[in-house]
Amino acid sequence: MLSRSAMLARKVLPRSLARTFSTEAATAEATSVTLNLSVPYESIYNGAAVDSVIIPGTEGEYGITVNHVPYVAQMKPGVLQVLFEGADPEKYFVAGGFAVTHANSVTDVVCVEAVKLDDIDPSAVTSNYEAAKSAYGAATAGSVEQAEAMIDMEVNKAMGLAIGLTLA
Repeated sequence: MLSRSAMLARKVLPRSLARTFSTEAATAEATSVTLNLSVPYESIYNGAAVDSVIIPGTEGEYGITVNHVPYVAQMKPGVLQVLFEGADPEKYFVAGGFAVTHANSVTDVVCVEAVKLDDIDPSAVTSNYEAAKSAYGAATAGSVEQAEAMIDMEVNKAMGLAIGLTLA
């Protein structure tokens, strides 16, 4: 069925038209990265022109600059950095999520939670980590409670690392 559709498309669309589309796309060069950063309850950036974005991907941290190749990545808990030309980067702790970079230098970042590093209370992170560690130890092996406690520990440990704490 798919091969029939492909053959029909070849007959219907002239070759010169396909080349016109790709040539037009190649000439539209962006001058900045357009960032859309959203959490479920608000849009932190909506169409913001930024110099670059550094994303904590599960496969490693990576940077997005103008005309980056299209890319889809799952994010791990860590620090997302938004860099503006001539200014200090804005740093957010993200608890995970997804980042999609489109061919037109637009990057969409969707995460469950994003908090500016300056707004994180180190004592709250430490106490939340210790509470999660206790819950993990008290939970039955292999239970949902133990899995939830492990996630809480990992997120609080990553948040602690983001603000310079060492939690063990």
